[in-house]
Amino acid sequence: MHDIRAVRTNPDALKAAMLRRSKPEEAAKVDQIIALDAEYRAALTEKETLLARRNAASKEIGAAMAAKDAAKAEALKAEVAAGKERLAALEVETAEKETAIRDILSAIPNVPLDEVPQGEDEHGNVQTLIAAHADIPGGKLPIPAKRIETGADHVALGEALGMMDFEAAAKLSGSRFVVTKGGIARLERALGQFMLDLHTSEHGYTEVNPPILVKDDAMFGTAQLPKFREDQFFAGSVFSEEGLEAYLNQTGRWNEFEKFLQNVASLSGALDPKTQLAIDYAKIGYAFKKDFLFERHWLIPTAEVSLTNLVREAITPTEELPLRLTALTPCFRAEAGSAGRDTRGMLRQHQFNKVELVSITTPDTSKNEHERMINCAETVLKKLGLHFRTMTLCTGDMGFASQKTYDIEVWLPGQATYREISSCSVCGDFQARRMNARTRAAGEKDTRFVHTLNGSGLAVGRALIAVMENYQNPDGSITVPDVLIPYMGGLTRIAKA
Repeated sequence: MHDIRAVRTNPDALKAAMLRRSKPEEAAKVDQIIALDAEYRAALTEKETLLARRNAASKEIGAAMAAKDAAKAEALKAEVAAGKERLAALEVETAEKETAIRDILSAIPNVPLDEVPQGEDEHGNVQTLIAAHADIPGGKLPIPAKRIETGADHVALGEALGMMDFEAAAKLSGSRFVVTKGGIARLERALGQFMLDLHTSEHGYTEVNPPILVKDDAMFGTAQLPKFREDQFFAGSVFSEEGLEAYLNQTGRWNEFEKFLQNVASLSGALDPKTQLAIDYAKIGYAFKKDFLFERHWLIPTAEVSLTNLVREAITPTEELPLRLTALTPCFRAEAGSAGRDTRGMLRQHQFNKVELVSITTPDTSKNEHERMINCAETVLKKLGLHFRTMTLCTGDMGFASQKTYDIEVWLPGQATYREISSCSVCGDFQARRMNARTRAAGEKDTRFVHTLNGSGLAVGRALIAVMENYQNPDGSITVPDVLIPYMGGLTRIAKA
């Protein structure tokens, strides 16, 4: 989310940033924001002037009545009455303008850092690292002497082993799902556990087991909503008692509400209000026709949503930063814009497991934390002995909330190409502004927005594909990487029973 004050002061800077992202349509919105902001401030100024005059007139009315100047008192009362209607209109206008500005601002992507390479799409990405044979602390990497250039893909391997069933998954759930069994299912579990153990024991992350159902505010905070609504899985709504109470307090419709309860009670029997309230939430929401009386829940597309929102609407002591959090969760994505892409196998699934890394930092440390995070993700692949390359995404290929993104791409012999397995981004204060997540140092009065970072450490399903394809044997069996053998109960090879 962008700071309206910064946009107001230097609109050309935001326009230029959107043009760097190859998004002229977003740049055009800046002028719209400036125009709306001018109208909002004009209406706000008029409202404040009228309020000040009303307050002054009220005092003058008292003085006139004390002086027994009835004519003056009546004239002032008429003035106040005349301003009341205009004040009501201005209240609506300022609220509408403020909402419109917020809606537009929330749909404009983050500003890329100056160091991000210019480009329109993935063809403008820049390779920054390629790893094949390298040393890491603790000894030589367990990488095969020669990279497998081509081979069977994970679908052929998994189905031949009888441990991967796409047809059964389609019967259960439709396309883009898979059922894994036996050694392959255990290998996927082993990968997730290995990643969690590595990040918590060696990389300093704290393991979190968060909810995978989240509310609108959480999805807005990390910028999945409102722009990417079609990519999300909506799970349903539950009635919000807090929302109802706030609405009735705000609108003063308590009498109407009590009459409604009495009418329902007369139809269904004599029930006390508390009982009726408990059993008739749906009818209440329908009668008042207010969607916000219900809390909507979404399945998380990534644990970034749950982990990052842990600091939402909070002031975190600067001395506690950085926070480094990790979680292994199911993730759910509708893949609305991916029709026809990666339809074979489990490369692009509606449901998949992922180990997420999230860091919450001070503004001055976020760039260094980004380098640290990508190194943590790369280390997973190094320990697994998998060939990969790291790319710096160009301005036209970056994610919506990102200031800068590194993608790690792992070599897949089944496709004879590199495919993304991790994406690590620094977001600056873009998400923090949406969440109102701040930090304050000890002894200081002022607060600052935190900086947020997120990355995959790694996508477990894609790691499973990479291990299967890179560790395949001529007989169709799969060798278990050394680091995973303890997680596999000592099993060194997955073969058909």
